Amino acid sequence: MPKKAKPARNGEEEGPVPCKQGKLEAAQAPSTLNFESPTVLFESLISPITTKTFFKEFWEQKPLLIQRDDPTVATYYQSLFRLSDLKSLCGRGLYYGRDINVCRCVGGKKKVLNKDGKVHFLQLRKDFDQKRATIQFHQPQRFKDELWRIQERLECYFGSLVGSNVYITPGGSQGLPPHYDDVEVFVLQLEGEKRWRLYRPTVPLAREYCVEAEDRIGQPVLEVTLKPGDLLYFPRGTIHQADTPPGLAHSTHLTISTYQNNSWGDFLLDTISGIVFETAKEDVELRAGVPRQLLLQAETTTAETKRLSDLLRTLADRLEGTQELLSADMKKDFIMNRLPPFYIGDGAELSTPGGQLPRLDSTVRLRFQDHAILTVGPDQERSDEMREKMAYIYHSLKNRRDTHMMGNEETEAHGLRFPLSHVEALKQIWNCSVISVKDLKLPTDEEKENLVLSLWSECLIQVV
Repeated sequence: MPKKAKPARNGEEEGPVPCKQGKLEAAQAPSTLNFESPTVLFESLISPITTKTFFKEFWEQKPLLIQRDDPTVATYYQSLFRLSDLKSLCGRGLYYGRDINVCRCVGGKKKVLNKDGKVHFLQLRKDFDQKRATIQFHQPQRFKDELWRIQERLECYFGSLVGSNVYITPGGSQGLPPHYDDVEVFVLQLEGEKRWRLYRPTVPLAREYCVEAEDRIGQPVLEVTLKPGDLLYFPRGTIHQADTPPGLAHSTHLTISTYQNNSWGDFLLDTISGIVFETAKEDVELRAGVPRQLLLQAETTTAETKRLSDLLRTLADRLEGTQELLSADMKKDFIMNRLPPFYIGDGAELSTPGGQLPRLDSTVRLRFQDHAILTVGPDQERSDEMREKMAYIYHSLKNRRDTHMMGNEETEAHGLRFPLSHVEALKQIWNCSVISVKDLKLPTDEEKENLVLSLWSECLIQVV
């Protein structure tokens, strides 16, 4: 999903594309989606299919096709991104490779037709018209407010990064050969018609991306032509290809993708180091040295494998009684790289504390709960082996929309750290709709006030 930046000619990487935030496009069609909450948003996206049916029968299992003969939905989908949008967007400083790819499927192979440097609309339109090339626009939510609004809600719903790409393909042309992706994909048809062919996955729930899958695709399990307003979902690992039928000017579709590197295996790799670290404090077996010259051996002996298996069982036993898993990277990576909350205006409410200053006699509530995480981890300001655990709050209120899902763009963690003794009080704030400051589980009134003042200054709570 993330797209890496393309180096400029002088060898230095171009800066991020400037992005105006806050103002909704004047031509935006009335939304047919319900943004009341992340759950309601997703329900409206896949309607009339219920979420219960979706996750029981389709999610990570098989494709879902929703065809809608509804002009209102079609008009709304068409407003999300049009070919005509490219002219104004090219004037905002887009670059080949980073923001736009131009490609075509020739002889079953992907042929990239990118130029160097900045994208100029006249050249882009020339390649589109004369070379019948597909325009792939990376992460349009950086520029289109309604896509920001949709994807921000979906990131709250899935608890995972949500990226998107727009594909604009001339009639009688195909941009990409058969391939499969390592993400769950939702396809929204925006303009024209697009023919899709889906095949059985050669690698179910694929982790790796395969460019050439045509020699293993077999017969399609689904062939369908999408029209504006239609939605298609298929799980990661599903081989697919799409083309625009002859006779049409062009076709535009949007892919919304999620759950990249978000498997049980990823989570286990993320948490196992914390489990080992904590268990080793109490279990002398984990602190015993490995056999001499173990690292020099070409093969592991049966006795060594048995010893390792026993230690893993010990970790599994400890895990069953653990309520707090130490997430080394996944939680922090998600909150650092996700979209900031959607807003209309200058975003002042996300950066400047507002409302009454919290005191001991105040009642407070958490703001932007979907955009903040509470986690526990070793003290990151100490490097010695006896690092104590600390409570960390990370949030995405100050994240940059213009770098969302752009791969190697630098990101910064925003948040607070507290002594481990503050965890229970923080959980009270996280788990209660409202709570009195004086009821927080801290030994002194001073600590209670200092805690809520810290959260208030970071715009994470407000007085009610």
